[in-house]
Amino acid sequence: MSVPKRSVITALVATAAITAGALATAAPASAASYKCSTSKKSIDDPSYSGPWADNWDVTVRLCAKRSGRHVYTYAKVSWDGPVGGAVDDRGIFDGAYFQLQVKRSRAGADPIVRSGNYYRIESHLENSSANANYNGSYTTPVLTYRIGTAKGLAPTAR
Repeated sequence: MSVPKRSVITALVATAAITAGALATAAPASAASYKCSTSKKSIDDPSYSGPWADNWDVTVRLCAKRSGRHVYTYAKVSWDGPVGGAVDDRGIFDGAYFQLQVKRSRAGADPIVRSGNYYRIESHLENSSANANYNGSYTTPVLTYRIGTAKGLAPTAR
C-alpha cells in the first residue's frame, strides 16, 4: 500500500478549520473553566486507489477558557490512520504542523491576535505501531493571550 504524502497533510492541517469559529466567546466575566468542541473528518489519500483502506480519520478537540484578562487555548488532535508499507516512516508528512489561533471579537472580520504553529505533530503522525498501523494523538501546549477587557474568540485552528 502506498503511504500518503504531502497531499494528505495539507488536508490534515486544514481539518481543524472545520471546528473554526467561536468555540469560547470569552467575555471579561467568564468563568475560568475550559469549554471544548470536537470535530471529526475522514481524509482520503488521493494518491492511492488500491484495495486497502487509506483514509486518515482525524478528530480535533479544541478547548478554550478565559481567566481574568487572559484567554487560554489548546487542542488535542487524534487520528486513526491506515496500515502503511513501513514502520515509523519519517517521510510521510514533511513539514506538517498544527496551527492554533486566538482572535479578538469585533464587528467585521475578527483579527488574529495570537497564533502558534506546532510542528511536533509531524513526528507523532509518522510514528506507527510495530505493525505499521498509523494511529496516535498530539496535544498542543497551551496558547495564552492577554486580551484585556475585550471579547476573545478561541480557539480557531487550521
